[in-house]
Amino acid sequence: MTAMTFDTPRRTAPSRPALRPAGQPVRLTRRGRLALLLVLAVLVLVAFSLGRESASAGSGSARVTRPTTVVQPGETLWAIARRVAPSADPRATVARLAELNDLGSAPIVAGQRLTLP
Repeated sequence: MTAMTFDTPRRTAPSRPALRPAGQPVRLTRRGRLALLLVLAVLVLVAFSLGRESASAGSGSARVTRPTTVVQPGETLWAIARRVAPSADPRATVARLAELNDLGSAPIVAGQRLTLP
């Protein structure tokens, strides 16, 4: 008996497309357009972040820091208002303390740091 051999077709590498003729516009695939959009979005995000950092750095030196106090055990907003502004109406000072510290109707607790008007 003789061995049978079969000729299998040889696989060849796919041919490369010809170079684009001069003057013909570049055509992007869907994946290429998505990649380009992603790169542009990242660049815009970086630009906004850098702009925000430089703006906050520039205004940081002109920023006014308000004095603060730490609430002592048993102390109330009324007592703090009378201590920090003895000549002012305590009701207005209490309202300003609540507004500056976003207290609303929440009680204050000992050890809490409050920003003073």
